[in-house]
Amino acid sequence: MKKILLLILILVITVAGWFAWRYLQPPEVDAGFASGNGRVEAVQVDISTKIAGRVEGVYALEGDLVEANQKLAKIDTNQLHAQLLRYEADVASAQSQVASANAGIAQAKAEKLLAEQELARAKELIKQNNISKETYDTRVSTVTVANANVEAAEALKISRLRSVDAAKAVVEEVQTQIDDATLFAPTIGRVLYRLAEPGEVLGSGGKVLTLIDLSDVYMEIFLPTAQAHRIGMGAKARVKLDVLDVAIPATVSFVSPESQYTPKQVETATEREKLMFRVKVRIPQELVLQHIDKVKTGVRGVAYIRLSADDGEPAPKWPDFLNKLPANYTVDTDSGR
Repeated sequence: MKKILLLILILVITVAGWFAWRYLQPPEVDAGFASGNGRVEAVQVDISTKIAGRVEGVYALEGDLVEANQKLAKIDTNQLHAQLLRYEADVASAQSQVASANAGIAQAKAEKLLAEQELARAKELIKQNNISKETYDTRVSTVTVANANVEAAEALKISRLRSVDAAKAVVEEVQTQIDDATLFAPTIGRVLYRLAEPGEVLGSGGKVLTLIDLSDVYMEIFLPTAQAHRIGMGAKARVKLDVLDVAIPATVSFVSPESQYTPKQVETATEREKLMFRVKVRIPQELVLQHIDKVKTGVRGVAYIRLSADDGEPAPKWPDFLNKLPANYTVDTDSGR
């Protein structure tokens, strides 16, 4: 009796396992489509500080949805503001030196004018032998010195102007560091990790937050050569997730130019296919934004890609189970937008 019950139990488990296996198998599609297992992925973006310093505040929690250019964190800038005041004072000092140089130029030019006038009078007087040759030579020398003084004063002004530029550059550098102390979200995303807290001291490049970039949500699958060579950029695709009833429209955004060994975690339809081509299908951003609160990375599913048809042949139609699309998202089932 126990043996019979054991056999019945084994039979029930076997049948249940078979039905479960059949249920988990992706529906079959015709030869005009390629499919592969994958999971929803998105790029991780580290929000890092360019300057070393103490964290003044972190304004996002793990799981928060953040918009592009949203303020996420700030590094204390008290020391930088003090440096900025000092360097701004250096700029003012350098500008006053330029004003002094302008006054020096005006004085040198006035002395030059006076020397030229005295030389002009000396030329008339020496013709009448009313002054000595020595006095005339002195007037000529005075004009030469005056010209040199003007050139020197103008060169000093240029040097002072360069000093102003250098002082302003230092101010701009410090101001840039102050601006960089406030960290903003580069794109719409969700906070995956909060890696620093207020009061912590970080070095240059220290990570504060890690975001999941929701502006680029995709799935990667691996296909054999026979199918990969029939897939081009922009080819139409559908993603069927294990947890959803609907198919998600997508397009091919990347096809690897070279083959590679299939990663161990990827299940392929034919295990003997060791060298495969990596293909990325991208989910439209407008669709991601419509369902932003439901987007999760790591969810597994199957991506189906429509292969290019031979010349003169119509493109294959999507099977029925891939024509059930998200609400408020319409496509032409024949064109497979």
